[in-house]
Amino acid sequence: MDKSSISKRRKCQTVELSPLEKSLINLLQHGLPVCERPFAQIAEEVSSTEEEVIACLNNLRSEEVLTRFGPMFDAASLGGAFTLAALSVPEEDFDFVTEQVNSFDQIAHNYRRDHDYNMWFVIATESAEEIEQVVQAIENKTGLKVLNVPKLKEFYVCLYLPV
Repeated sequence: MDKSSISKRRKCQTVELSPLEKSLINLLQHGLPVCERPFAQIAEEVSSTEEEVIACLNNLRSEEVLTRFGPMFDAASLGGAFTLAALSVPEEDFDFVTEQVNSFDQIAHNYRRDHDYNMWFVIATESAEEIEQVVQAIENKTGLKVLNVPKLKEFYVCLYLPV
C-alpha cells in the first residue's frame, strides 16, 4: 500500500520532463496492457526499449514525480472496504500528526487541504468492521476527532491529465 506523504515534499517543484517521460505518463494514464510483457509492448508504442521504459518509470517514482504506480482495485468487490476521512490538525502539529496517521498500514493516501479539515486520507481495510477500528485507533493516537466520510454512490470520472 502506498503511503504518499505530504510531509515528504515541503513545496511544489516544477520538473522538466523528457519526451519519453511525457509519452509514458500520457500513455499509462489509459492503463497498462494485459499481456505477458506489458513494458515491452509499451516500449514499442513509444519507440523505446523495455529496459529504458522500466528505468524511466523507476526514476519517476524515486524522484516522486509519480507518487504511485500500480493497479486500482475496487476494494469493496474484493471483500474489503475503504472510506475517506479527515482531521482538523493544528498547523504546528501537522507534520507530527501526518507521521502518526501514516504509521497505520491501512492508510492509502494522505493529503493536505486548505480547509478547517486540513488533512484528508483514505483508509483501506480488509473488512468494513475494521474501518471503525482504524478510525478509533487514529483518534486515540492523535487525540483528534476523525471525520469519516464513507462513499454513498460510485462515480467513475475517467480522469486524464495530459502532460
